[in-house]
Amino acid sequence: MGPVLVNGLPAHVLLVHFVVVLVPLTALALVACAVWPGVMARFGLALPVLALVTLVSVPVTTHAGEWLERHVTSDALVRRHTSLGDGLLPWVVALFVLAAVVWWAYRRAARATAGAAGTRGAVALPLRAVAVLLAVVAAAGACVQVYRIGDSGAKAAWHDAFSAAGPADRG
Repeated sequence: MGPVLVNGLPAHVLLVHFVVVLVPLTALALVACAVWPGVMARFGLALPVLALVTLVSVPVTTHAGEWLERHVTSDALVRRHTSLGDGLLPWVVALFVLAAVVWWAYRRAARATAGAAGTRGAVALPLRAVAVLLAVVAAAGACVQVYRIGDSGAKAAWHDAFSAAGPADRG
């Protein structure tokens, strides 16, 4: 499904950075586009494309993580990280679906009001309110899940790999 090694190192360690950047960026863009039609006008097709790239990055990263899981010592921290990682995909699917719906609704409204001055494709208020609410929920859920996954991954990777005091022979 994707690379498991990059230059001899586990690909998951590199790929996770794409997810950590893309998910919050997509979440922010989705909320901004759902709230402000002017922002949606500037984003255009970039919103669903960004959400699609984000969506693709998650299973690729998860696949590399599953490979890495089979090549490290399993403990409770690794299992927790893996379990949390499996929970991100539904949130990112929601971001993608909502991004496509917001983009489609904006385009539809823009075409319907093409002759009217100053409307910029304003979507009907009830539909926009629902879109904003769902976008905020999906964005918050995705960002919280990314944080939880990252925190558990850092704990799994670093829990006994450093000393807070530093080397004993400093002096």
